[in-house]
Amino acid sequence: MKLLITGGAGFIGSAVVRLAIARGHQVVNLDALTYAACLENIASVADHPHYCFEQADIRNRPALETVFDRHQPDAVMHLAAESHVDRSIDGPGDFIETNITGTYNLLEAARSFWMEKNRPDSFRFHHISTDEVFGSLGPTGQFTEDTPYAPNSPYSASKAASDHLVRAWSETYGLPVVLTNCSNNYGPYHFPEKLVPVVILRALAGQDIPVYGTGENVRDWLYVEDHADALLHVLQNGQLGRSYNIGGENEATNLELVHLICAILDKKRPGSTPYRDLIRFVADRPGHDLRYAIDPTRIRTELGWRPSVTLEEGMEETVEWYLNNEPWWRALQTRDGVGQRLGNG
Repeated sequence: MKLLITGGAGFIGSAVVRLAIARGHQVVNLDALTYAACLENIASVADHPHYCFEQADIRNRPALETVFDRHQPDAVMHLAAESHVDRSIDGPGDFIETNITGTYNLLEAARSFWMEKNRPDSFRFHHISTDEVFGSLGPTGQFTEDTPYAPNSPYSASKAASDHLVRAWSETYGLPVVLTNCSNNYGPYHFPEKLVPVVILRALAGQDIPVYGTGENVRDWLYVEDHADALLHVLQNGQLGRSYNIGGENEATNLELVHLICAILDKKRPGSTPYRDLIRFVADRPGHDLRYAIDPTRIRTELGWRPSVTLEEGMEETVEWYLNNEPWWRALQTRDGVGQRLGNG
């Protein structure tokens, strides 16, 4: 297949690009190269004969139509998005423009291309979203694909809107779509403003490790390479018009996660005192969802997929990667907003 992957220089997108190339697919990577993108993420495939890069913004409809006309993809995997909740609190406009208007532009460019090709049955538009669209859970229960949407941040609201657009383009125009909603990702190439790399890098620098509120917020942690595998699996095997929740089956509180990272660092790069001594509780962010948890029954029973990496295994690999790739993360620490407290409302 020839895949048009949007956001392929980002964290999750680059994992999909690398895996798709490894599995013999042709890949057109479309990325605007905004602050969180990094071409180093896909340097290992940059010279591969099946790989092509197009710098374009999904907010630019004519540019999208040019890319479709030039490359004639068999499928679209839409990962391009503004995704940092804290940034969405400080500046929601970028999230509205990229995640909603950008998705609309991509849907229309894809629909036009699909119709020009006489509506091939093999074409796919795979929209990648988040479990945050479902809002917040209490101490029990899990999100299913039928959970009502109840987003609580500008980020999750913009992603919820994009999900609804994709569903509408399927129901109204017949565009062949599949949707996925994932839990929190972690792993190599994670941009250093997110929780896991923040903990690792601040610990290595001997700086305070900030934990929002009491650290009791629960997330289901999904290793990014497992996620990439699931996304390609859904693209090829998912039922049209259907959505699939992808979880890591690894629930942990934020504080438990920070303790795990500190313990791994104590083993791999011990300091004079335990790294957990650097933990500091800070003011919570507005609208901080208490708990997310994925019910993976549908993807497991219908498609036979489940994650292969435990949280302990994946976090060990992640910490090792950051220890071995200082030039990568060091270069990103000067980018706008990195290292600053965002999302104070």
